[in-house]
Amino acid sequence: MCSSEIDLLLTELRRTVWGLWVFGPKHGPDVVAAVHRWQTCADVVILRGEDDATAYRTPTMLGSDVFVPDLVSWQYHSSAVWTLRAALALPPPGHAQAPIAVLKPDLLCFLPADLGQPVTIRPPQLTGPADWKVGR
Repeated sequence: MCSSEIDLLLTELRRTVWGLWVFGPKHGPDVVAAVHRWQTCADVVILRGEDDATAYRTPTMLGSDVFVPDLVSWQYHSSAVWTLRAALALPPPGHAQAPIAVLKPDLLCFLPADLGQPVTIRPPQLTGPADWKVGR
């Protein structure tokens, strides 16, 4: 997943303060996830490959795990480019056009159970362009 458009979109995620989780080897991760935390919810992007990505907004409550959402107010499943575009275009919570639906999350909103622990977790303030290279 090294296309220049994906790299630009990932740089934009970093600029807008998303945290990064890398699952698998750093130089060829199985899955990369990014999370932008708001006061009452979180936006999540899961990149499995160039043609397989998911984004969603989930409420955050005490003890909740953003990678195991009970409910979502928005979800999107497509290629990495289109999913990143959709996540970056999502209005912030409280905005008149922000999603407020209560939806059952699709199975694609969950990380695989056998994925294991992330190799790398980078808080938003520490992520840089080199951290965003993803491939299978």
